[in-house]
Amino acid sequence: MLIAKRLITGVLTAMLILTLAQAVSAQTAAAPGSAADTNARLAKLEQQAADAKSSADNAWMLTSAALVLMMTGPGLALFYGGLVRKKNVLGTMMQSFALMAVITVMWGLVSYSLAFGAGNSFIGGLQNLFLHGVGAAPDADYAGTIPAQTFMVYQLMFAIITPGLIAGAFAERMKFSAMLVFMILWSIIVYDPMAHMVWGKGGLLNASLGGRFPTLDFAGGTVVHVTSGVSALVCALYLGKRVGYPKEPMPPHSVVLSFIGACLLWVGWFGFNAGSALAAGSLATSAFVATHFAAAAAAIGWAGAEWIRNGKPSVLGGISGSVAGLVAITPAAGFVKPMPALLIGLIAGVFCYWMVAKVKARFGYDDSLDAFGVHGAGGTLGALLTGVFAVSAVNPIFKDAQGSTLASGLFEGNAHQLLNQLAGVTIAWVLAIVGTLVILKIVDVTIGLRVPEEEEVQGLDLSQHGEEGYYWEASA
Repeated sequence: MLIAKRLITGVLTAMLILTLAQAVSAQTAAAPGSAADTNARLAKLEQQAADAKSSADNAWMLTSAALVLMMTGPGLALFYGGLVRKKNVLGTMMQSFALMAVITVMWGLVSYSLAFGAGNSFIGGLQNLFLHGVGAAPDADYAGTIPAQTFMVYQLMFAIITPGLIAGAFAERMKFSAMLVFMILWSIIVYDPMAHMVWGKGGLLNASLGGRFPTLDFAGGTVVHVTSGVSALVCALYLGKRVGYPKEPMPPHSVVLSFIGACLLWVGWFGFNAGSALAAGSLATSAFVATHFAAAAAAIGWAGAEWIRNGKPSVLGGISGSVAGLVAITPAAGFVKPMPALLIGLIAGVFCYWMVAKVKARFGYDDSLDAFGVHGAGGTLGALLTGVFAVSAVNPIFKDAQGSTLASGLFEGNAHQLLNQLAGVTIAWVLAIVGTLVILKIVDVTIGLRVPEEEEVQGLDLSQHGEEGYYWEASA
């Protein structure tokens, strides 16, 4: 009995000692100034810093997405709407607005997956159909600090405006129903594969994820402007000239509307280019500055060339030049310094003016609103000049096996990059020409492309939508 009491007493004493030891240990671990407390505080601070960066990047990207959407409506709608005759202003603006709705639905259903899903070298897979798996968690392959859904909606805005640019070539003569079918098919057959090749996982031209021909295209020189501009030329040639062109004068009905639209495009383009940094950091600043400098220089270049040739600079020339500069700097914005950006813009302003004033007149095609002369020509020029002026100091995108930074462009010592740029431009041209021709033929033989001549003379506002942009009341 005595042994049992001693055994129980010993066990209780041991338990008490163990409990006291654990309490002392816990108090020591949590004591202010201890190593454990310091580590816990550092971990908490690191998490707070990461959360703050993620919030800042996400805020910038959502703002950029809104800016890019503003480029389509009201920017492009006003710019193109002012350039047509007043009987077609609503029909032209409605094309931009309709794409904001139709392409959004297509993007959510299938196009995002085809453009950015993991697939082969030419097209994405189907794992993200209906936005499956696209949620709050970041996709580290694209942007590690923002939700995948933010990246998705930002890229959607590019998919909306790109086909909208084509409408400038067939303005005033394509049926609204044909336009809708054409744009849906074009987005799937031309835009989605090109976006995947340049920006998607495993893409043939992807410079950041090891593509076979790494093409530098920061914000869409090939993906957006070359494809839309070249497709615009194909559309203009396939549909033929407007009734009365070029004998009948067809001046813009409101340069005022176009002026406002161009200014909105200039502002929105900061979301287009600086937003393509996919973070609120120094690269976004560099792209922002390059974008502004190029637009300003191009406006001077176009207006100056026009001044020399015609004796006076026009408002339309100035705003067209700014857009040409914005187009040309788009692929280069995140790779070049301010002075090369200025030079790219100046060259683009003069070159695109020459394409519109001389080349278009020489060959006689009816590119109604100069979509090819500005976007096709400017995008091609900008993509090639990116391979000349890109520097690793702005964006160290190329690295060797040891992680050391490699030269980016020709002037930095990477002459081969110019060939990669040429490969990207060539693929964009071929895809746009072949894809657009096939789609135009399909739409033409099924529902028809062009409005009847009497409806074209009447105007698209009344013939396609049953309303007018302007109601002039008779004076008393």
